[in-house]
Amino acid sequence: MMKVFLIFGWFLCFLVNIGESAISKSLLKEIDCVNKVGPYIGIVVPNAFEMNPLLQSSSFVVNQKRPHIDISGRRFRLGTLEKQKIIIVMTGLSMLNAGITTQLLLTLFKVKGILHFGIAGNANIELEVGDVTIPKFWAHTGLWLWQRHGEGPESELPLESIGDYTRTIGYLKFSDYNNDTIVKHKGHRENLLNGVWYQPEEVFPINTYPETRQHVFWVPVDKHYFALSKQLEGMKLEKCINATTCLPRAPKLARVERGVSANVFLDNGAYRNFLSTKFNVTPIDMESAAVALICYQQKIPFIAIRALSDLAGGGSNISNEASSFAPLAAQNAVAALIKLVPLLPS
Repeated sequence: MMKVFLIFGWFLCFLVNIGESAISKSLLKEIDCVNKVGPYIGIVVPNAFEMNPLLQSSSFVVNQKRPHIDISGRRFRLGTLEKQKIIIVMTGLSMLNAGITTQLLLTLFKVKGILHFGIAGNANIELEVGDVTIPKFWAHTGLWLWQRHGEGPESELPLESIGDYTRTIGYLKFSDYNNDTIVKHKGHRENLLNGVWYQPEEVFPINTYPETRQHVFWVPVDKHYFALSKQLEGMKLEKCINATTCLPRAPKLARVERGVSANVFLDNGAYRNFLSTKFNVTPIDMESAAVALICYQQKIPFIAIRALSDLAGGGSNISNEASSFAPLAAQNAVAALIKLVPLLPS
């Protein structure tokens, strides 16, 4: 396995201009040294405010000899968490950044599993801001086929006959959400935006012949990791931001069926309700499905922890306050992560 890592690293050097190697010889040696004392649990987090509570936790012990390695604009932080060897990396916002960073982590380092954590919007009326969720499945809901005006749900989709697109997952018709103004002025509910069909991701698992595509919409987390997460139920979570600002009830950790991701910060009640009704989802974020899809293709165990920071436009006395409750949600996500890590296989 180490030979594979090194060969890939050398190959990267030839993909850039002469004299400007993406990964220098000295950096490859550092990566080699890091991998010799692996494997590691990879911890992938979107943003700094979500990562900082982990870095500041007394449970995290930084590697004094080699605290981090910087590669391609990413900083891979080395250390231990509850005696488990870990590599922490911040992805940045969006599916693209999350996917690139996760693939880079898995390609260069000896990683035995991935834990992803952060905050999310909430589409589940049974849960509240501050709660922590661990979904069993993740899907990317930002891959659409957008139909032209005049076609309907019964119309064949472009390239559907050759298997590129499908009508099996779900359909959103924009005219279902037209307001009264449009109806009064035009006398009908037709909408030029028509509708969109949700599409599965096209994936290429490593155990198949190259360029043999498969399709997947609901990506499962690792069964063993998910089973272990049951031990986190009932754990104590933070309720108050300060002495005067607290949540209505003590937050709880819930294992849920589904979460979804897309390159959208969702703060719209109508679409939130659609996702909840159509797909039975709880957390809604911008990165988890990308991490899940990379791990699915690379056959790496994966699980995601998402604390609920807002109601995604759902509306209540504490909705639309992500800026206030995001730090509390991030802290609760980290608390769950710290509880889960020591349960994982050494």
